[in-house]
Amino acid sequence: MTRLERVKEDSQRVAEAIAAALGVEVEIIDLDLVRVAGTGKVRNDVGSRLLRGFVNKHVLKTREPVFIREAGYHSICLSCPLTGNCFYKASMVYPIIAEEDVIGTISLIAFSDEQKNTLCARTASLMEFIGRMADLIAAKVLETEAITEKIIMASQVNAVMDSVDEGVVAINSQGVVTHFNLSAERMFNIPKKEILNHHLEEYLSGLPLLQALRDPGGFTSRECFVQAKGRRLHLLVTARPITGTGGRPVGVVASARDFKETQKLAYEIMSAQQMFTFDDIIGESRAIKELKARAGKIARSQSTVLITGESGTGKEIFARAIHSASPRKNRPFVAINCGAIPESLLESELFGYEEGAFTGARKGGKPGKFELANHGTIFLDEIGNMSLYLQAKLLRVLQERQVERVGGNRLIPVDIRIIAATNSNLQEMIDKGHFREDLFYRLSVIPLTIPPLRERPEDIKLLLEHYREHYNNLLGKNIRGYTPRAEEACLSYSWPGNVRELINAVEYAVNLAEGELIDLDSLPLALQEGGGPPVETAPRVPGRRGWLTLEQMEKEAITSALEHFGWTEQGKIKAARVLGVSRATIYRKIARYNLFPRNGREGTGNGERIFKNHKD
Repeated sequence: MTRLERVKEDSQRVAEAIAAALGVEVEIIDLDLVRVAGTGKVRNDVGSRLLRGFVNKHVLKTREPVFIREAGYHSICLSCPLTGNCFYKASMVYPIIAEEDVIGTISLIAFSDEQKNTLCARTASLMEFIGRMADLIAAKVLETEAITEKIIMASQVNAVMDSVDEGVVAINSQGVVTHFNLSAERMFNIPKKEILNHHLEEYLSGLPLLQALRDPGGFTSRECFVQAKGRRLHLLVTARPITGTGGRPVGVVASARDFKETQKLAYEIMSAQQMFTFDDIIGESRAIKELKARAGKIARSQSTVLITGESGTGKEIFARAIHSASPRKNRPFVAINCGAIPESLLESELFGYEEGAFTGARKGGKPGKFELANHGTIFLDEIGNMSLYLQAKLLRVLQERQVERVGGNRLIPVDIRIIAATNSNLQEMIDKGHFREDLFYRLSVIPLTIPPLRERPEDIKLLLEHYREHYNNLLGKNIRGYTPRAEEACLSYSWPGNVRELINAVEYAVNLAEGELIDLDSLPLALQEGGGPPVETAPRVPGRRGWLTLEQMEKEAITSALEHFGWTEQGKIKAARVLGVSRATIYRKIARYNLFPRNGREGTGNGERIFKNHKD
């Protein structure tokens, strides 16, 4: 479509007005020599292309007006087949120029001697008049294009605004809502057609957009509590004033985000950026060196890993290090604590949900952690806290590598490596029917056990020095070391909270230390009370905090029961009954701890032999 075609209705009205005023015919031609408008004999030819159009071609090319006093005899007409026999008597042709571009011509045409006399008698005034009419049509073209451009731009802005996840609200200088995108409709549960052209405060109280009118810079990420239809929304709002001529504010546009969703997104971004390698794992003990070497070997495979160990031993750090050393290192690492999320929410967090799956479900649905970890690694911490129902769904993911969102019926393929971790005894949970045995075998393709800190005392001093330096830098302190009393207390303590407890203890001590050395008084009370000989030689005295571990208590309880009832088959049955566990658990514990009678008549390997031969 040519530029003149966009204003053909207006052009036709101009042509008819000129013809009625002057008594001559009018013809308007575009760049393609198509009649856009016409009167009299050429009215019926509007929309058709000129067969010859030599004069119009000349004017379009030269950008100069032409008056043909004797049609068919002008020098321009010499190459026309109708030379000397033109059906026009005379014509006056003027170029239509929009800004710098020629977009067509407007012509006054004489078909009769009377019309010809009109053109010849008033040539100069009519040429000026037709020039002004050409300018009028050009102005209409430019106006129409500007309006069209604004409509397209407004449509584009609306499309962009409706595509963003944040709620976007705009008001004018009187506080009347002028824009309300789709996300705002969903966020505030208010239809756009209901709130548009109404004052903001009629529907939303606590949204401080009117304040932004008085602030030239507006504000960024302001925490707001907004009341909308009886609901209290916790939002982060950014607002910017819209300025008119002279910098005067004529309105405000604001974007709003759910505060909790923003927090969650920030946590996920920080988690994704927090990468660990095996070099970040501190320890020179033989146990840690061997574990790091083994974990480094299995990092390159795609097999599922089960990391076990007490709380605070660094299971997630090992999982992140395995991911960083794997071919998936540049892909997502998604961590989720199965014990920190209520069971009712854990399913939708892991598997995602479809739109309308439950009350409050996000429009369009939401992908779960498995989908977010696609092509990467998902770390399932505290796997032992997962319900049997979700265990069955997880088993299906491991077997089929597909997930189905809550409320959906579509299977979504996922390419993920699963690393699970627990501080629970899954074997005991299997015995009690709290954990699926088939899932356990699927998860523990590659089992890794992180030893507790008390079993590697040679690493304690390294960790103490590392985190002293760390918190020196972080807190701006200049602690040079530990006093002998403080160091002895740290080395004697059994660290039931493992490395995590040690980190917290060092941060506490660096904060409280007043001189250049950390003294015993600067340590947490648990360490002050738990001092004594080194961990590996600490006497097992019940009731004295830090000296007797749960594992040692378990060993002692089983051994004492077997010593009382006897190590025979019947004795084991009675011991199991008294301790409240199954006979199979007694055999497993004998094998795990290499238990044998205190009189020494059964060797160290007897427990393993008994366990392997047991058919219970």
